[in-house]
Amino acid sequence: MSAHEDGVAVVTGGSRGIGAAIAQRLRDDGWRVVTLSRNGADYSADVADAEAVDRAFDAIESDAGPVLALVNNAGRTDDGLAIRMRPEQWESVISVNLTGTFHCTQRALRSMLPARFGRIVNLSSVVAERGNPGQANYAAAKAGLLGFTRTIAREMARKGVTCNAITPGLIETDMTADVADGWLAQVPAGRMGRPDEVAAAVAFLCSEEAAYVNGSTLAVDGALGA
Repeated sequence: MSAHEDGVAVVTGGSRGIGAAIAQRLRDDGWRVVTLSRNGADYSADVADAEAVDRAFDAIESDAGPVLALVNNAGRTDDGLAIRMRPEQWESVISVNLTGTFHCTQRALRSMLPARFGRIVNLSSVVAERGNPGQANYAAAKAGLLGFTRTIAREMARKGVTCNAITPGLIETDMTADVADGWLAQVPAGRMGRPDEVAAAVAFLCSEEAAYVNGSTLAVDGALGA
């Protein structure tokens, strides 16, 4: 029996945008998909709250089965120049984008290790490697995800669990609506990416064919970060 038939794929922040596209693509590939976010998802939880994450995963596993794939897509922005950034702006972005990924990954591993199979994909960003004025909090969180990804990969490789990251560039979502004009001229491809293009990369990394791809960062950015 394949992981698609026996396990559940959890997509955090999966109710809209890139997350919704990922959830749909994984369903098309045969996964039983559960979305997890604060609003509009199959299960509701604040990923920054470890106890809430634990309760949500308990419910998911009771209702749907063991979590064998996890896509850490939940994220938020709260922009401002570093010199003016309030502590709560920094903390809220770090807590969702980075700490939330830790909470969900730690909990998902409890199902993956007994199965000796797991696929973890962390949604980072092109700004993790090139920075972006006004996004010190977001860039720091997304850069932290890359180090976290590589570490989990090394810790779990012998257990049949892979952990990889994707760095999307300028993708057509609500989050990029206000910044698209300023960034588009910098994209060598000359266009914005589509959520389904990110979803295709996630689907590969969640597949059984990607068993030897581990600790990698895959850019889906039209060469913006090249």
